[in-house]
Amino acid sequence: MIATGTPGFQIKSATEADIPIIFSFIQKLARYERLSHEVVATEELLRKTLFGSRPMAEVAIGYLETKPVGFVLFFHNYSTFLGKPGLYIEDLFVDEEYRRRGCGRALLLHVARLAKERDCGRLEWAVLDWNQPAIDFYKKLGALPMSDWTVFRITGKRLDRLAADNV
Repeated sequence: MIATGTPGFQIKSATEADIPIIFSFIQKLARYERLSHEVVATEELLRKTLFGSRPMAEVAIGYLETKPVGFVLFFHNYSTFLGKPGLYIEDLFVDEEYRRRGCGRALLLHVARLAKERDCGRLEWAVLDWNQPAIDFYKKLGALPMSDWTVFRITGKRLDRLAADNV
């Protein structure tokens, strides 16, 4: 358990039985980020990709007593410059009524400690430009924005076309 200033808060690694909770947090995060229209994940897809024969990511859930109040989803990446793996946080979300109590910080610390235990060279994540509360929170923790990098993404039909290209 990680001290948060919120008595009774604890973090547990998610299991397959937690899929409905994980899916619920994904939907809440999408609403918060104004991206609900982009969610195509289903509980079955989460079951396959998080707990199937080749898990692609890990999830930890923050509980206040027995109530799930937040989650963090992360996975390994790799730095060729460092010659080491890293951890990438895809999603970190805490229900609005439990924010500013240390729960989000505790979830991030949980992943940071895993990164150190696993001899990772870095911990990274992205934040939407308009999400000033999150940006301020991350800077207060000592994180630095990577303003000299631009994220690119290909999805859907564009990914299909690129993968089918016979260059």
